[in-house]
Amino acid sequence: MRRGRSRPRGGAVRGAAPRPSTTPKDPSFRRSLALFRAFLHEQDDPESCYALLARDAADQVEAYDGPVAGRTVLDVGGGSGYFTEEFRRRGAQAFLFEPDPAELGGKPPAAAVVADGYLLPLRDGVADVTFSSNVLEHVADPETFLSELARVTRPGGLIYVSFTNWLSPWGGHEWAPWHWFGAERARARYARRTGRPAKHTLGENLFAVHIGSTLRQVRARDDVTLVSARSRYWPFLAETVVKAPGIREFATWNLLLILRRCPT
Repeated sequence: MRRGRSRPRGGAVRGAAPRPSTTPKDPSFRRSLALFRAFLHEQDDPESCYALLARDAADQVEAYDGPVAGRTVLDVGGGSGYFTEEFRRRGAQAFLFEPDPAELGGKPPAAAVVADGYLLPLRDGVADVTFSSNVLEHVADPETFLSELARVTRPGGLIYVSFTNWLSPWGGHEWAPWHWFGAERARARYARRTGRPAKHTLGENLFAVHIGSTLRQVRARDDVTLVSARSRYWPFLAETVVKAPGIREFATWNLLLILRRCPT
Protein backbone atom coordinates (compact mmCIF):
# COMPACT_ATOMS: atom_id res chain seq x y z
CA MET A 1 0.00 0.00 0.00
CA ARG A 2 1.26 3.47 -0.80
CA ARG A 3 1.20 6.13 1.86
CA GLY A 4 -1.36 8.87 1.24
CA ARG A 5 -0.54 12.53 1.03
CA SER A 6 0.38 14.12 4.32
CA ARG A 7 -2.35 16.13 6.06
CA PRO A 8 -2.42 18.59 8.92
CA ARG A 9 -2.85 16.82 12.23
CA GLY A 10 -5.43 17.41 14.93
CA GLY A 11 -9.14 17.94 14.32
CA ALA A 12 -10.70 19.01 11.04
CA VAL A 13 -8.42 20.24 8.30
CA ARG A 14 -8.35 24.03 8.19
CA GLY A 15 -8.40 25.66 4.81
CA ALA A 16 -9.45 22.47 3.01
CA ALA A 17 -12.00 22.99 0.29
CA PRO A 18 -15.39 21.88 1.66
CA ARG A 19 -16.80 18.80 0.02
CA PRO A 20 -20.49 18.98 -0.95
CA SER A 21 -22.42 16.95 1.62
CA THR A 22 -24.01 13.76 0.36
CA THR A 23 -26.25 13.46 3.43
CA PRO A 24 -28.20 15.92 5.60
CA LYS A 25 -26.36 18.10 8.09
CA ASP A 26 -24.85 16.25 11.05
CA PRO A 27 -26.35 16.49 13.61
CA SER A 28 -29.90 17.31 12.55
CA PHE A 29 -33.39 15.86 12.87
CA ARG A 30 -33.53 15.40 9.09
CA ARG A 31 -30.38 13.28 9.08
CA SER A 32 -31.41 11.18 12.09
CA LEU A 33 -34.85 10.56 10.59
CA ALA A 34 -33.36 9.52 7.25
CA LEU A 35 -31.01 7.05 8.94
CA PHE A 36 -33.76 5.67 11.19
CA ARG A 37 -36.05 5.09 8.22
CA ALA A 38 -33.23 3.32 6.40
CA PHE A 39 -32.57 1.07 9.41
CA LEU A 40 -36.23 0.01 9.43
CA HIS A 41 -35.68 -1.45 5.97
CA GLU A 42 -32.29 -3.03 6.65
CA GLN A 43 -33.61 -6.55 6.08
CA ASP A 44 -35.66 -5.93 2.93
CA ASP A 45 -33.46 -3.23 1.35
CA PRO A 46 -29.91 -3.54 2.72
CA GLU A 47 -28.41 -1.84 -0.34
CA SER A 48 -30.16 1.47 0.33
CA CYS A 49 -29.67 1.23 4.09
CA TYR A 50 -25.94 0.61 4.08
CA ALA A 51 -25.20 2.86 1.12
CA LEU A 52 -26.74 5.77 3.06
CA LEU A 53 -24.88 4.80 6.24
CA ALA A 54 -21.60 4.61 4.30
CA ARG A 55 -22.09 8.09 2.82
CA ASP A 56 -22.92 9.45 6.25
CA ALA A 57 -19.86 7.84 7.87
CA ALA A 58 -17.54 9.04 5.11
CA ASP A 59 -18.92 12.57 5.60
CA GLN A 60 -18.06 12.28 9.31
CA VAL A 61 -14.50 11.16 8.57
CA GLU A 62 -13.98 14.06 6.19
CA ALA A 63 -15.48 16.54 8.66
CA TYR A 64 -12.74 15.63 11.16
CA ASP A 65 -9.86 14.95 8.79
CA GLY A 66 -10.49 16.54 5.40
CA PRO A 67 -11.06 14.85 2.01
CA VAL A 68 -9.95 11.22 1.78
CA ALA A 69 -8.97 11.47 -1.89
CA GLY A 70 -5.49 10.07 -2.47
CA ARG A 71 -5.18 8.75 1.06
CA THR A 72 -4.96 5.21 2.46
CA VAL A 73 -8.09 4.13 4.33
CA LEU A 74 -8.44 0.77 6.09
CA ASP A 75 -11.96 -0.57 6.65
CA VAL A 76 -11.62 -3.14 9.45
CA GLY A 77 -14.58 -5.48 9.87
CA GLY A 78 -16.52 -3.78 7.08
CA GLY A 79 -18.64 -6.78 6.07
CA SER A 80 -19.60 -6.75 2.40
CA GLY A 81 -17.74 -3.52 1.73
CA TYR A 82 -20.23 -0.65 1.54
CA PHE A 83 -17.87 1.65 3.45
CA THR A 84 -14.86 0.59 1.39
CA GLU A 85 -16.69 1.29 -1.85
CA GLU A 86 -17.80 4.72 -0.62
CA PHE A 87 -14.26 5.71 0.33
CA ARG A 88 -13.07 4.54 -3.08
CA ARG A 89 -15.76 6.62 -4.80
CA ARG A 90 -14.25 9.61 -3.03
CA GLY A 91 -10.80 8.84 -4.38
CA ALA A 92 -9.26 7.02 -1.42
CA GLN A 93 -7.03 3.97 -1.63
CA ALA A 94 -9.40 1.93 0.53
CA PHE A 95 -8.85 -1.66 1.64
CA LEU A 96 -11.31 -4.00 3.36
CA PHE A 97 -10.28 -6.46 6.08
CA GLU A 98 -13.06 -8.80 7.20
CA PRO A 99 -12.58 -11.90 9.42
CA ASP A 100 -15.76 -13.75 8.32
CA PRO A 101 -15.87 -14.86 4.67
CA ALA A 102 -19.65 -15.22 4.92
CA GLU A 103 -19.96 -11.50 5.75
CA LEU A 104 -18.16 -10.56 2.54
CA GLY A 105 -21.16 -11.75 0.54
CA GLY A 106 -21.21 -12.76 -3.10
CA LYS A 107 -19.58 -9.63 -4.51
CA PRO A 108 -16.99 -8.23 -2.12
CA PRO A 109 -14.88 -5.26 -3.21
CA ALA A 110 -11.76 -6.01 -5.21
CA ALA A 111 -8.71 -6.84 -3.10
CA ALA A 112 -10.78 -7.55 0.03
CA VAL A 113 -8.75 -9.52 2.59
CA VAL A 114 -9.99 -12.16 5.03
CA ALA A 115 -8.12 -11.15 8.17
CA ASP A 116 -8.54 -11.03 11.95
CA GLY A 117 -8.83 -7.55 13.41
CA TYR A 118 -6.57 -8.64 16.28
CA LEU A 119 -3.69 -9.32 13.87
CA LEU A 120 -3.91 -7.40 10.61
CA PRO A 121 -1.40 -8.45 7.91
CA LEU A 122 0.03 -4.94 7.66
CA ARG A 123 3.16 -3.11 8.72
CA ASP A 124 3.00 -0.34 11.29
CA GLY A 125 1.63 3.08 10.33
CA VAL A 126 0.37 2.33 6.82
CA ALA A 127 -3.01 4.06 7.11
CA ASP A 128 -3.99 7.70 7.05
CA VAL A 129 -7.46 6.68 8.28
CA THR A 130 -8.40 3.46 10.05
CA PHE A 131 -12.15 2.92 10.09
CA SER A 132 -14.24 0.47 12.12
CA SER A 133 -18.03 0.70 12.13
CA ASN A 134 -20.02 -1.34 14.66
CA VAL A 135 -17.34 -3.96 15.25
CA LEU A 136 -16.19 -3.35 18.82
CA GLU A 137 -19.26 -5.05 20.34
CA HIS A 138 -18.39 -8.19 18.38
CA VAL A 139 -14.86 -8.69 19.73
CA ALA A 140 -14.03 -10.36 23.03
CA ASP A 141 -11.01 -8.15 23.72
CA PRO A 142 -11.75 -4.53 22.73
CA GLU A 143 -8.45 -3.20 24.11
CA THR A 144 -6.37 -5.52 21.90
CA PHE A 145 -8.55 -4.65 18.92
CA LEU A 146 -8.04 -0.92 19.50
CA SER A 147 -4.31 -1.47 19.90
CA GLU A 148 -4.19 -3.08 16.46
CA LEU A 149 -6.15 -0.21 14.89
CA ALA A 150 -3.66 2.21 16.43
CA ARG A 151 -0.65 0.17 15.30
CA VAL A 152 -1.57 0.29 11.61
CA THR A 153 -2.38 4.03 11.69
CA ARG A 154 0.38 6.53 10.99
CA PRO A 155 1.30 9.06 13.71
CA GLY A 156 -1.24 11.88 13.43
CA GLY A 157 -3.64 9.66 11.49
CA LEU A 158 -7.34 9.35 12.28
CA ILE A 159 -9.07 6.35 13.86
CA TYR A 160 -12.87 6.13 13.55
CA VAL A 161 -14.52 3.62 15.88
CA SER A 162 -18.24 3.24 16.51
CA PHE A 163 -20.14 0.58 18.41
CA THR A 164 -23.61 -0.19 19.71
CA ASN A 165 -23.41 -0.10 23.49
CA TRP A 166 -25.10 -2.95 25.31
CA LEU A 167 -27.74 -1.00 27.24
CA SER A 168 -28.91 1.01 24.24
CA PRO A 169 -32.30 0.04 22.72
CA TRP A 170 -30.35 -1.76 19.95
CA GLY A 171 -27.75 -3.44 22.17
CA GLY A 172 -29.14 -6.92 21.60
CA HIS A 173 -29.10 -6.46 17.83
CA GLU A 174 -31.76 -8.65 16.22
CA TRP A 175 -33.26 -9.61 19.59
CA ALA A 176 -33.35 -6.03 20.94
CA PRO A 177 -34.82 -4.50 23.04
CA TRP A 178 -35.64 -7.74 24.84
CA HIS A 179 -31.97 -8.10 25.85
CA TRP A 180 -32.86 -5.78 28.74
CA PHE A 181 -34.71 -8.75 30.26
CA GLY A 182 -31.89 -11.25 29.72
CA ALA A 183 -29.96 -12.44 26.70
CA GLU A 184 -31.12 -16.06 26.70
CA ARG A 185 -34.74 -15.07 27.15
CA ALA A 186 -34.40 -12.60 24.28
CA ARG A 187 -32.80 -15.22 22.02
CA ALA A 188 -35.55 -17.72 22.81
CA ARG A 189 -38.21 -15.13 22.03
CA TYR A 190 -36.55 -14.35 18.71
CA ALA A 191 -36.48 -18.04 17.76
CA ARG A 192 -40.17 -18.45 18.64
CA ARG A 193 -41.20 -15.42 16.61
CA THR A 194 -39.10 -16.06 13.51
CA GLY A 195 -38.72 -19.82 13.45
CA ARG A 196 -34.94 -19.57 13.17
CA PRO A 197 -32.08 -19.19 15.65
CA ALA A 198 -30.67 -15.74 16.30
CA LYS A 199 -27.45 -14.81 14.54
CA HIS A 200 -25.82 -13.44 17.67
CA THR A 201 -25.01 -15.18 20.95
CA LEU A 202 -23.87 -13.20 23.96
CA GLY A 203 -20.33 -14.14 24.88
CA GLU A 204 -19.58 -15.69 21.48
CA ASN A 205 -20.07 -13.11 18.72
CA LEU A 206 -21.74 -10.32 20.71
CA PHE A 207 -20.42 -8.75 23.90
CA ALA A 208 -21.79 -6.34 26.47
CA VAL A 209 -19.67 -3.24 25.82
CA HIS A 210 -20.40 -0.17 27.94
CA ILE A 211 -19.65 3.49 27.28
CA GLY A 212 -18.20 4.40 30.67
CA SER A 213 -15.65 1.58 30.78
CA THR A 214 -14.72 2.09 27.13
CA LEU A 215 -14.06 5.80 27.64
CA ARG A 216 -11.89 5.07 30.68
CA GLN A 217 -9.86 2.54 28.68
CA VAL A 218 -9.39 4.92 25.75
CA ARG A 219 -8.38 7.88 27.93
CA ALA A 220 -5.83 5.72 29.74
CA ARG A 221 -4.06 4.78 26.50
CA ASP A 222 -0.77 6.42 25.51
CA ASP A 223 -0.96 5.57 21.79
CA VAL A 224 -4.08 7.59 20.91
CA THR A 225 -5.68 10.91 21.79
CA LEU A 226 -9.45 11.19 22.12
CA VAL A 227 -10.65 13.92 19.74
CA SER A 228 -14.39 13.37 20.18
CA ALA A 229 -16.81 11.01 21.91
CA ARG A 230 -20.38 11.47 20.69
CA SER A 231 -23.60 9.74 19.79
CA ARG A 232 -23.28 8.69 16.18
CA TYR A 233 -26.96 9.18 15.31
CA TRP A 234 -28.48 11.69 17.74
CA PRO A 235 -30.03 14.82 16.14
CA PHE A 236 -28.78 17.22 18.86
CA LEU A 237 -26.46 17.38 21.87
CA ALA A 238 -24.50 14.50 20.38
CA GLU A 239 -21.47 15.06 22.61
CA THR A 240 -23.39 16.26 25.67
CA VAL A 241 -25.33 13.02 26.11
CA VAL A 242 -22.07 11.07 26.35
CA LYS A 243 -20.99 13.21 29.31
CA ALA A 244 -23.92 12.10 31.48
CA PRO A 245 -22.95 8.94 33.44
CA GLY A 246 -25.71 6.36 33.65
CA ILE A 247 -28.03 8.10 31.23
CA ARG A 248 -25.52 7.76 28.40
CA GLU A 249 -25.62 3.97 28.59
CA PHE A 250 -29.25 4.02 27.47
CA ALA A 251 -29.54 7.27 25.54
CA THR A 252 -26.43 7.32 23.35
CA TRP A 253 -27.58 4.36 21.21
CA ASN A 254 -24.31 4.17 19.30
CA LEU A 255 -21.01 5.65 20.49
CA LEU A 256 -18.66 7.24 17.97
CA LEU A 257 -15.04 7.71 18.98
CA ILE A 258 -12.75 9.89 16.90
CA LEU A 259 -9.16 9.16 17.87
CA ARG A 260 -5.83 10.59 16.73
CA ARG A 261 -2.73 8.37 16.66
CA CYS A 262 -0.07 9.80 18.93
CA PRO A 263 3.45 10.48 17.65
CA THR A 264 5.75 7.53 18.29
